[in-house]
Amino acid sequence: MQIPKDLVIEFIKSKIGGGQADAAHQELPDNVDTDRDAGLLSKFGVDPQDLVGMVSGGGGGGAAGGLGGLKGKLGL
Repeated sequence: MQIPKDLVIEFIKSKIGGGQADAAHQELPDNVDTDRDAGLLSKFGVDPQDLVGMVSGGGGGGAAGGLGGLKGKLGL
């Protein structure tokens, strides 16, 4: 699934913290592919399935649940 880098950065900020988010901002591509970039995401402590859950509105609780429902807003 393709997810805009800005959303991934917000997810990292809310889940892990600003330091990791700053580093991720430097290394992630503008559009993050949860399959292609899985290794890079794990470097920043992100499970790609958590991102998919965040965007699709699924996956329960925590930061992912708090940002859920974005899939429709993004037209995905």
